Amino acid sequence: MHRHPLAGQPAVYIMASGRNGVLYIGVTMNLPERVWQHKNSLDFDSFTARYNVHDLVWYELFEHMPAAIAKEKALKKWRREWEIRLIEEQNPEWLDLFAGLIR
Repeated sequence: MHRHPLAGQPAVYIMASGRNGVLYIGVTMNLPERVWQHKNSLDFDSFTARYNVHDLVWYELFEHMPAAIAKEKALKKWRREWEIRLIEEQNPEWLDLFAGLIR
């Protein structure tokens, strides 16, 4: 089994239940694995499982985890409309970006 190029790369990401739906903001060191976990509802009691939040709609990669954590904390304080604007600037169709990660 080979290691994914993004494994070990700090990332902040936004998952959604659909266009303008429920949003979840997270930070991870392994974006493909973490998104896979959300998509497969490995933790049945998790927020993403309860609200069917399975689409990766935005992410940003960082060189160092402290910068990623700071961005995640900042995004969580944003107004919802700012979060939606951020998503739509890079992903206007709200496509699930997961498939592009696993290629």
